[in-house]
Amino acid sequence: MAAAAEPRARAWLGGSSPRPGSPASSPELGGRGRAGPGPGPGLGSCPERAGARPPGPAASGHSFRKVTLTKPTFCHLCSDFIWGLAGFLCDVCNFMSHEKCLKHVKTPCAGVAPSLVRVPTAHCFGPRGLYKRKFCAVCRKTLEAPALRCEVCELHVHPDCVPFACSDCRQCHGDGHRDHDTHHHHWREGNLPSGARCEVCRKTCGSSDVLAGVRCEWCGVQAHSVCSAALAPECSFGRLRTMVLPPACVRLLSRNFSKMHCFRISESAAPEPGEGDDGADGSSPTGLGREVLAPESSKQTLKIFDGNDALQRNHFRVITVPRLARSEEVLEAALRAYYVTEDPRDFELQALPLPVHAADTGARGKTRAGGSAEGEDSRGPGSREAAPEAWIIRALPRTQEVLRIYPAWLKVGVAYVSIRVTPQSIARTVVLEVLPLLGRQAEGPESFQLVEVLMGSRQVQRTVLEDEEPLLARLHDIRQTSLRQMTQVRFYVAESRVVVPHVSLYVAGLPPGLSAQEYGSLLEEAVATKAGLVSVSHVYSSQGAVVLDVACFAEAERLYMLVRDTAVHGRPLTALVLPDVLHTKLPPDSCPLLVFVNPKSGGLKGRDLLCSFRKLLNPHQVFELTNGGPLPGFHVFSQVPCFRVLVCGGDGTVGWVLAALEEMRHRLACPEPSVAILPLGTGNDLGRVLRWGAGYSGEDPFSVLMSVDEADAVLMDRWTILLDAHEAGGAENSVADVEPPKIVQMSNYCGIGIDAELSLDFHQAREEEPGKFTSRFHNKGVYVRVGLQKISHSRGLHREIRLQVEQQEVELPSIEGLIFINIPSWGSGADLWGSDSDSRFEKPRMDDGLLEVVGVTGVMHMGQVQGGLRSGIRIAQGSYFRVTLLKATPVQVDGEPWIQAPGHMIISAAGPKVHMLRKTKQKPRKAGTPKDARADGVPVPEGDPK
Repeated sequence: MAAAAEPRARAWLGGSSPRPGSPASSPELGGRGRAGPGPGPGLGSCPERAGARPPGPAASGHSFRKVTLTKPTFCHLCSDFIWGLAGFLCDVCNFMSHEKCLKHVKTPCAGVAPSLVRVPTAHCFGPRGLYKRKFCAVCRKTLEAPALRCEVCELHVHPDCVPFACSDCRQCHGDGHRDHDTHHHHWREGNLPSGARCEVCRKTCGSSDVLAGVRCEWCGVQAHSVCSAALAPECSFGRLRTMVLPPACVRLLSRNFSKMHCFRISESAAPEPGEGDDGADGSSPTGLGREVLAPESSKQTLKIFDGNDALQRNHFRVITVPRLARSEEVLEAALRAYYVTEDPRDFELQALPLPVHAADTGARGKTRAGGSAEGEDSRGPGSREAAPEAWIIRALPRTQEVLRIYPAWLKVGVAYVSIRVTPQSIARTVVLEVLPLLGRQAEGPESFQLVEVLMGSRQVQRTVLEDEEPLLARLHDIRQTSLRQMTQVRFYVAESRVVVPHVSLYVAGLPPGLSAQEYGSLLEEAVATKAGLVSVSHVYSSQGAVVLDVACFAEAERLYMLVRDTAVHGRPLTALVLPDVLHTKLPPDSCPLLVFVNPKSGGLKGRDLLCSFRKLLNPHQVFELTNGGPLPGFHVFSQVPCFRVLVCGGDGTVGWVLAALEEMRHRLACPEPSVAILPLGTGNDLGRVLRWGAGYSGEDPFSVLMSVDEADAVLMDRWTILLDAHEAGGAENSVADVEPPKIVQMSNYCGIGIDAELSLDFHQAREEEPGKFTSRFHNKGVYVRVGLQKISHSRGLHREIRLQVEQQEVELPSIEGLIFINIPSWGSGADLWGSDSDSRFEKPRMDDGLLEVVGVTGVMHMGQVQGGLRSGIRIAQGSYFRVTLLKATPVQVDGEPWIQAPGHMIISAAGPKVHMLRKTKQKPRKAGTPKDARADGVPVPEGDPK
């Protein structure tokens, strides 16, 4: 701190300097910069003496200090208990270590970690949630309150630690800025299962007590942080190698599109408190999910700002220091709160009068530092009514700085070069000075440019600097705006090559049946598309969807935001940013998995599965069906020569995806991809037949992918149902006369009568109160209740319909329901046809080109069938059916019910058979044999069954 400001700061802070050897700051600072002790390693530790440092320089940027332990504490390197009373604690990031482990610490401190990021990639944080036995990757403390996790990687953070998180998420696609053909391990520290084994030494490397051990985000290999150095740097993508869409094979050019847009992740409706560009919001310090405790009488709480931006937003961090602390000690604590590890002598604290308004600037702070503000010191520090003091950290003027310059995508042998920047240094002179150091002096400097990259945790922004830009002044402006921001800014020397903008924008919700020209005119009228920059590249007329090629980043961003708020003919439009899959770069044995997840199916378990599959695979191959349906996924994979599909949802969801596949078949380079099922619905009859189970109950997602990889391909018939109500007669049916014919696809079964009526009642109840239908058990209970209400129902269905099989009239017995079945499972696993042999009919198969027709006499009969006491009434078997409805009748196809007007229903085989994946029968494991997930180093989420 400046000498002029020091006496005044010391006087207000509570008197003279403490005697040598007194505590430098409160132990609960720990780099968090918040009042009150927090959970986590080192809890209750206190400094042994000021300045007690470990022997030798601190490793990886840590600022270790010897502390006296008062509670059980574990080492963050070896995860063993620290015996005795002494340990070494990093003042900035709370890393706790044995003295013997200090020389082996390679994990970088949170204060220097941004400078070590290889390829800056922003994170994608989802909504807040409770993550038990997880630790924050920034402050290393437990996540007891609602916290955030990245939807793409395993990063977990407190809400107020988000601004300090490194932009080190997985790089899942190339963007033309810094693309790599070889893929290295992407290590993430800690939060491993407690039984995780090190790939090198085979000893336990996970811990439930501290943030310890590392895991590759791509291949899943786990190791101690020390042992990981013995592994080859290249990543093989592990056991799921053939199923993963390699990042080098995906291209997505974007400027301001965040990963929320690129990965089609739904954004939160409102920003969470404390999730802004800075940390805590001063207006609501308790809104961060943790309590700000009142300081002890010997301590005081201070609000710290790190620049003009924090002042304008009124975003500050809180520190607690002894009232007798010297100004240097307060400054060190303030810098630790913002994870700044530079020399404190280069900074000063300037006091701000309260209250702090959004319009305040640094000038007010300078007035306070240079001279006492009137009335400010009249409030004594011991006054109970006095509001906490507010201070801003300022960088002292510098006449020169040492700056790291990175070589961007240039093929050179160094990670960066360091140069000295003076007031005379401009962007052009820096480029001239750097090129010889990179061995590129033979090339003209006009072919290169200096690029500034701001590595925010949520978004990475690039700015090309003008040739005459003064570098030292720019660095000063960055520090004035935000001291923290300086640690997140990086400068690159890059070739001045022009990246041609190209953004694929998928737009759905348009009227079906139009041509490319008509869609272009419609969008030009609705959102004012620019003809020279926007063209329609693909048209999906039957779905009312198009893919736009946009040749300007600014226009793509404008269209994306505008389309989402636009409706055409009363229907809201949907906009998605789609990547390009470079199919020619795929490995020869690659067969990537295209995953569709319906988050509304299966008691809302789809939401967690969506996140799990994004982490295990490339997020670009995982699609949420409520966000555009299956068509965008098939469009992205249209040029992939070989791929498979996994559908996570109920039977209705599977039918939806199969129908979209049928429409897209002629556009796909792989026209017959095999389809696997992860059943999330209530009935899940097709999933039962294909051995995927009665429903998902929390199995390890990695094991699910393994089962898909090992599954066998089988064929299944698909059926077309033509619904034509035009021939209905009578004045009372005049409404039905205007209904156009429609076609639906069927995979499982089609029901007419009582079973469709029960499905319709259930569907209507779920539409009225969807929040209650979150468990499979509850859903079946509703079915039972609806069935009991219909138990005495009788309408004589056989008198209201006529049935023709292969052009032959079939006389119907006295029934209440007529069901056409394609698979040997109906109504949640019941065998409606029965197992008895019958010389009149062939043995049913789902690929024989035949449908079985069965009747039921009522609700009681259906209950007996589902209980295994009876089977249905066998009526017919064939490949072509014509049903005449004499009255409006309930109909359901694959669990989707409606009321069908009088008319005709024609059921016939549809196109080629579909290729489904049937789970292989599980081989019995020998006792003690580790599962594949453990052998390949992929953890099972806490609470999942082993």
